[in-house]
Amino acid sequence: MKHNFTVRHGALDGVEAFLSVAQHRNFRKAAAELGVTPSAISQAVRALEARVGAALFVRTTRSVGLTEAGERFISRAKPAFAELVAASEVARELGQRPAGLLRLSVPRAVVPFLLEPLIASFCRTYPEVEVEIAASAELVDLAAEGFDAGIRLGQFIAADMVAVRLTPPFLWVVVGSPEYLRRRKRPERIDDLRDHACLRMRRSNGSIAPWPFVDGNRTVEAIVSGPLIAHDYPTLLEAAIQGLGLAQLPGPLARAPMAEGQLQALLTPFAVTTPGVFLYYPGKRQVLPKLRAFIEHVKSESADVPRGGTTARGSRKLNRANSS
Repeated sequence: MKHNFTVRHGALDGVEAFLSVAQHRNFRKAAAELGVTPSAISQAVRALEARVGAALFVRTTRSVGLTEAGERFISRAKPAFAELVAASEVARELGQRPAGLLRLSVPRAVVPFLLEPLIASFCRTYPEVEVEIAASAELVDLAAEGFDAGIRLGQFIAADMVAVRLTPPFLWVVVGSPEYLRRRKRPERIDDLRDHACLRMRRSNGSIAPWPFVDGNRTVEAIVSGPLIAHDYPTLLEAAIQGLGLAQLPGPLARAPMAEGQLQALLTPFAVTTPGVFLYYPGKRQVLPKLRAFIEHVKSESADVPRGGTTARGSRKLNRANSS
């Protein structure tokens, strides 16, 4: 049997007035406490008694007392109302200052080179905010999964999101280790990849991502093969450093290993540009102070970040050949 647990319209009306009268045993004192007239208090209590279906107070010209129904009502209503007040205070605090749990959905690839420095300084600046990072390649529904914001490549952000740039546009680079390139001839053209071990990415939808390139005015998607399929770029990066094969990676992720001589860039004339990495969230009116503080912190800490946010629709031209 299905039960109806819906609270009736107006079921809570008059409860605060009742509790105040019960505390003071006086309608005038209750009215003064709540900042209304004694008549308004009397009307609220009478309306509550009518809805409950029983008298809650015994009234005389000299005193006010609780009936048995009133005693039973207050035993349940007082702690419940206190919880409602406490809940309101907790919610109000989160709306007034940066505090609470900030949940971010991010690709694992951006954590070491982008997010770790920002998080460390943010946590020191805002000690009342707890930061939770869910590192995953999945493109999650922020609202449905309970996230405050996400970080993704610009081309994978829905057009109705508000996006704040975290990095400039950057190249997707093909890289190989010196050890690998001593064993195999350097590729000079896209077609040369057929003769190479290529490390590939499986997208969140289950498909294996082709390698995108630009050849003159043409966009080319190369179908490559090799010994390893991974679900994230850090795994591909490490495998490339170990000489297992070539990998196509976001430029910022490969920058340090290339500078240290662990990897070499290949096929650079054919590299495609991605719009960059963005912080995104559902809408400006829904932003709590904890997220607003993080957004402002990102802007102040990142020298390359242009000031101001934009809608995702206007932030970039989409290139859906790449994987998140």
